[in-house]
Amino acid sequence: MGLPFSAATQLDSFKDVLQQVAKRLDMNVTVRLWNGELVPMGSGTDGKYIIGISGPGVIGRILRRPTLETLVRLYATGHIAFEGGDLMEFADALQTEKSNRRRLKEISKLMLFKKTIPFIFARTKNTDVKHGFTDDMVGRTESKRDNTDYVQFHYDVSNDFYKLFLGSEMVYTCAYFKEWDNTLEQAQVDKMDLICRKLRLKPGEKMLDIGCGWGSLLRHAAVNYGVKAHGITLSQEQHDYTKQMIQEMGLSDRVSVEICDYADHQGTYDKISSVGMSEHIGTANYPRYFDKINSMLRDRGLVLNHAIARRSKATKRQAKKIRPERKFLLKYIFPGSELIPVGMTTDTLENSGFEVHDVESLREHYALTLKYWSKNLTANKEEAIRLIGPERYRLWAAYMTGGSVGFTAGSIKIYQVLASKRVSKGLSGMPPTRADLYRAA
Repeated sequence: MGLPFSAATQLDSFKDVLQQVAKRLDMNVTVRLWNGELVPMGSGTDGKYIIGISGPGVIGRILRRPTLETLVRLYATGHIAFEGGDLMEFADALQTEKSNRRRLKEISKLMLFKKTIPFIFARTKNTDVKHGFTDDMVGRTESKRDNTDYVQFHYDVSNDFYKLFLGSEMVYTCAYFKEWDNTLEQAQVDKMDLICRKLRLKPGEKMLDIGCGWGSLLRHAAVNYGVKAHGITLSQEQHDYTKQMIQEMGLSDRVSVEICDYADHQGTYDKISSVGMSEHIGTANYPRYFDKINSMLRDRGLVLNHAIARRSKATKRQAKKIRPERKFLLKYIFPGSELIPVGMTTDTLENSGFEVHDVESLREHYALTLKYWSKNLTANKEEAIRLIGPERYRLWAAYMTGGSVGFTAGSIKIYQVLASKRVSKGLSGMPPTRADLYRAA
C-alpha cells in the first residue's frame, strides 16, 4: 500500500510542528531532517548540537507507540542520531525553563493532529534491537533466577571495553569525591579507602568482598591495611583479570578470588564488603542475602553494603510496578536487578541480626562518576564500537547518561550502610565518633 501523503507534505508538516515547539522551548539544539535540512530549536541556537532523524517512519513509530522503549530502539538502531557532543552534553542542551515547558500547552491540539496525520502510516525498517536479555529479565522468584546468566550478560562484555571508561583502577561503582574537581582516578582510590576505613580494617583480619568486580578493593585493602582479602564473583572475565593482577602484584599470599555464588560460599570473616552487589539480589531475596552474610561474620564483625536505591513507595503494588526506565535497564543492561529503598535495607539488616551504625548518601558522587564514564566512553567511541558494535555502544551511552540525569535529579539514590553482627549483648566496639574516617593517614 502506498503512502497517502507526499514526501514534501511530510517535511512541511514536521517543520511546522518543530517551529511551534522551538518558539516555546528555545533550546540550543538543531534538528536535521531526513532531507538534510536543519531546523533550529531556539532563537540563539549555535548549531553545535544536532539531532538527526533518519526518515518520516521515525515520527510515525513514535506516534503509534510513544514509549521510552520506542525511543531506545530508534536510537540504538541509528534512526535517531546525536551529533556534536556526548549524550551528557545533549542532556544539558535539552534543558529549558519550566515556564517554557508550560508554554507547550499553548500549541493547538487541532494543529498537531492535522500536522501528524501524514505520519500515521509511515514505517521504518530495521528497528529490532539485537542485543537484549531474552529470558526472565525480572527474576523476582529465587528458584527461577539464573544469577550467573544475569551477571555474565552485563559483566562479560569485554574487559577491554570496560577499560575504555572505568579508568586505571577498573572500579565499576560510585566514586567518592573529596573535592568536586578531583579526577575520577583519585576519587575511586578515595572511595576504596573510605570503605576500608568504615570497615575499620586491621592487619591480619580476614575480609570478604562479595561481587568483587575486577578486584581493586581486594588489592587496596591488602596493600594498605594488611588484611587477607578474598573475593567472589560470577563473572569469568572479572575472575581472570583479578587473578592476573594478584599474580602481577605479588599478592598471592594475601589476596584470592574464586567464581562462586554468594549463597554457596563458606567461610568465617572479620569484615565483609558488598559494593554494587545487592542491586542484583532482588527484594524477595534480601533476607536470604543478609542472613548468609550474617552466617559468615564473627560476632561484632562489620559489613558495609554499598548499593543504588530507589525512593520508598506507599504501596506494594506501586513498588512492584516496572517503570519504563527500569524496563530498559532490565532488558538491555542489568537483567535481574532491582533497586531497594534504604529503609528496607536497614530493616532487613536488623531482622538478620545486625546493628546499623551508619548510613551515608553518595548520590551527587554517582552523578559525577557517571559523567566521567560517559565522557570517557564517548572519547573512545570508535574503539568501543569495534569491541561491542554500534548498537550496544549506543545502549551503554544511553544507560550512563540516563543514570547521571537520574542521580542529579534525585530520582535515584545510593547509600553506604555500615552494620555489625550482634550476637551477644554489650557494647559494639565502635569508635565514639567518625573522626577516624577522615583523619589523615
